[in-house]
Amino acid sequence: MALTLRTDSELEKALDALVAAEGGSRQEVIRKAVLDYYHRADLHVEVEQSLDRNLAKWKDVLDRLAAT
Repeated sequence: MALTLRTDSELEKALDALVAAEGGSRQEVIRKAVLDYYHRADLHVEVEQSLDRNLAKWKDVLDRLAAT
């Protein structure tokens, strides 16, 4: 599948630096960046869900602590 990506000078500079540092191609750098972002976003959802569960579980304790 082909994709056209429009870039600006800042992105060009960053891509060139990453390609030079890691080797490979621009395509591989972009692929890795998108997949890394995807996995971090998924982790963010897990953290939010865990926070919601724990806030509900410890609500009474947190309310008492806030009242002191």
